[in-house]
Amino acid sequence: MGLFKSNAERMLDEIIQRLHMNMSNNYKDNAQDNFKQLQETFESLRDSGKLKGKALTKYEGILEDYREKLKGYSHKDQKPYWH
Repeated sequence: MGLFKSNAERMLDEIIQRLHMNMSNNYKDNAQDNFKQLQETFESLRDSGKLKGKALTKYEGILEDYREKLKGYSHKDQKPYWH
């Protein structure tokens, strides 16, 4: 499974791992920063041709999943507990 991943896939997986960890710990600003980094890295790898075929489709899906999960996911949108 993960034995034959390209450098591009490993790079994206590292960002996804940090993103997941920050979401798990409720570090919303860091998670948003990780998502931005994931999106920029994905686009760069796609545009340079380093991400193709099944890997491209896989990471497009992952990116879309996180895009949905992170809508409204910030401390700004959080209601104070005393309201």
